Amino acid sequence: MSQAWYSVLVGLVAAERLAELVVARRNLAWSLARGGRESGFAHYPFMVVLHTVLLAGCLAEVWLSGRAFVPALGWPMFALVVLSQVLRWWCVRTLGRQWNTRIVVVPGLPLVTGGPYRLFPHPNYVAVVVEGFALPLVHGAWLTASVFTVLNAGLLAVRVRAENDALRSARV
Repeated sequence: MSQAWYSVLVGLVAAERLAELVVARRNLAWSLARGGRESGFAHYPFMVVLHTVLLAGCLAEVWLSGRAFVPALGWPMFALVVLSQVLRWWCVRTLGRQWNTRIVVVPGLPLVTGGPYRLFPHPNYVAVVVEGFALPLVHGAWLTASVFTVLNAGLLAVRVRAENDALRSARV
């Protein structure tokens, strides 16, 4: 895979992220109209910056380092990127109007336990973690993969705690 094709891949992931934001904005309006409450919003700007830097870091590291594509690593990582997208959109479809990039809970709605949520809690974050290391490693951007993975682990510790607290308080 050439640097140009890798750039197309990163561009497609960026387009997917923009699609997520469109869905999230629509779902936020729906949730707020039904009494939804947002929580954990203090970390949201950091999350947006981190995910933007992931995409920029992928491109910058690959173009500046001049590393060659290593098929034995690149193709399996590409497969993980694709699978992470499938899992992410399975989450979006399963949660429906309740899915969001923000933490918003609509009082009175039941906890979703179908789809990937029947298998394990927070499957969307599994998709984020996998994509976060796999996308850079498609073309050997190991520094970007490492930095994102470490920073994202800290972010997810805060975010999962905030989401669990929000869900718990909605059931009380």
